[in-house]
Amino acid sequence: MSALARRRKLKPVHKADRMMRSLRALERTASTSRVLNLLAVEAESGKRPEYSQAPLFRNRTLNTAIVLKHRLRNDDMYLFDEARPTATKIIIPFDRGDLGLGGQSVFVGQRGWTDLVVEACNASGDMSRDLATLRLIDMLPSLDPFLLREHLRRNGVLVANCYFALSLADYENMQGFVTMEIARLIELAYRGSGGVGRAHAARLVEALLSTDVDERLEPLRDTLVMQGESFKEGVFSWKGFLYYKWMLTKLWPQLTTVGQEIGRLLITGNKDAETAKFIDDSRRRLQGGVLVERSAILRTLKVYDDAFEDLIENGRPTAFRDFLLRAPEMFLSLGERVGVISHISSYWRYRFPQGEPLTVDVEEAIDIFMDFEAGLSVPLSL
Repeated sequence: MSALARRRKLKPVHKADRMMRSLRALERTASTSRVLNLLAVEAESGKRPEYSQAPLFRNRTLNTAIVLKHRLRNDDMYLFDEARPTATKIIIPFDRGDLGLGGQSVFVGQRGWTDLVVEACNASGDMSRDLATLRLIDMLPSLDPFLLREHLRRNGVLVANCYFALSLADYENMQGFVTMEIARLIELAYRGSGGVGRAHAARLVEALLSTDVDERLEPLRDTLVMQGESFKEGVFSWKGFLYYKWMLTKLWPQLTTVGQEIGRLLITGNKDAETAKFIDDSRRRLQGGVLVERSAILRTLKVYDDAFEDLIENGRPTAFRDFLLRAPEMFLSLGERVGVISHISSYWRYRFPQGEPLTVDVEEAIDIFMDFEAGLSVPLSL
């Protein structure tokens, strides 16, 4: 029996009630890899000139919505003509001053979704640019700020940096990480050039992390014997792999701590035997599921590491070329898995800040555990 079925057996679930509790939880939090809280962005940056000069969405109602990467459940599937594991969900609050009142929700890609968005936004003008932006967002596996920003820029949608949670310090740290990652590639490419190699290294890292794949990467494209468009797609996904590797260096220790805290969480309120069993089982499923997700992520990253190693150590570009051709497909799976565990880590730390009591009411605990379980892509049987 699924976790959702167990929950329904324990107590009827009212979707409106759960949405209200979820929106209340989001009211004070910012964006994560699974949540883009545009209402929080407005509260933080709405008075900055760039916020209105380069908005994510031109329609103000849509530009204060909450965007989620949502794993579809059985009762969502009928909305779509084709089966898909996840969808981009738009939630437009009924009252921006009180998210507890709930909101309207629409999935990008569900039947008739464009008309539903226009109606929900009370749009009287042209919505074509905003709808195109939603389609671009739907193409990504997660809402990681770096990848979202680069993906939009790459497709000609220029948005103010205040919409993306990646700080300048994080971007600079990522540049340093990428420099170390590809240092041996620089040495291979510029062997014998002495100190000039450092200048070439900076240029190559800058080229790799830039929005456009330009002539600075032409030597690499020639070496790999790739066509222009497939090379661009491969480089974008390569950049995604490097971003995730950098992100995971911080995420693994956080997840270890979160897993331990899930086991220690004190749940208050009335619990009958069946509810108590569900909670205990859910703790074990989550702790085990995160470990399985970690193993799957590491296996995918190993494909990249092995191909890169073959290029550097053996001077064989074929394996890395094959990786770049496969990278866009692997990137989607990797992004989804990293997005799920990043959401678990970031939301848990938001809800239970370090140093504060690990205590929660039984109803909220069940909602949190169900949300986390629904995101994991592995079977969660005991």
